[in-house]
Amino acid sequence: MYKILIADDEPNILLSLEFLMRKSGYNVFIARNGSEAMEIINRDKPQLVVLDIMMPDIDGYQICTHIKSSKELSDCKVVFLSAKAKEGDIKKGLEIGADAYLTKPFSTRVLMQKISELLK
Repeated sequence: MYKILIADDEPNILLSLEFLMRKSGYNVFIARNGSEAMEIINRDKPQLVVLDIMMPDIDGYQICTHIKSSKELSDCKVVFLSAKAKEGDIKKGLEIGADAYLTKPFSTRVLMQKISELLK
């Protein structure tokens, strides 16, 4: 069973995505800020992280950089899910190693399809 971390400081997004992903058979972890996300990533080594960029303390860019620079986490996929929709933000996210970048508001169908593709 794939382990997925959802890191976002918006409770409604966490709840709906956690429900949706558990229903799809994933083992789901949630983090409400960057520190919690780093702790879970280092401890549980998820196969995929759905990551908000703007979070309290550690932002999504820093977390993605940590994941992509770690040998232990080399198989971990990163999907940014962010309200930062400017071309420069998306470009930066992909340049630092994100496997996908979706902007809010987002389609849960598109997100689940992208996750399914990345975990094949």
